[in-house]
Amino acid sequence: MNDANDAYAVEARDTARLRLTRRGRVVVGGLIALVLAGLLVFAATLLSPQAFASDSASSKQQFHYVVAQPGESLWSLASELDPKVDPRDLIAEIVQLNQLHGSDVEAGQALAVPLRYSDNKNVISADELEADSAA
Repeated sequence: MNDANDAYAVEARDTARLRLTRRGRVVVGGLIALVLAGLLVFAATLLSPQAFASDSASSKQQFHYVVAQPGESLWSLASELDPKVDPRDLIAEIVQLNQLHGSDVEAGQALAVPLRYSDNKNVISADELEADSAA
């Protein structure tokens, strides 16, 4: 009897296949999809065009500035630039444009303003600002 059991065990081992349940197929399919997605992201990263900084003078952006006077705040500057607009909105734009960490300004500090205010009497161009600082 022992020989019959051994023969059955050998035959069962030869014909055994890997069987996956429905859940197992879903898991294996998901893992394969994740690996393929990762490879696609990696390939896209390697093959994407690189950004290069330009040092040409023609790409230089010109801003217009307002120079803070002693005792002025961002609120007073914003109110002078456009009295019809909520000063908080304009202050937020000035803070973002100048990458300020707070709302404090110092006397003589040049602050870039949105270009739509370039016609304001208190606003000067970058060229005028450079000429004033050189003098």
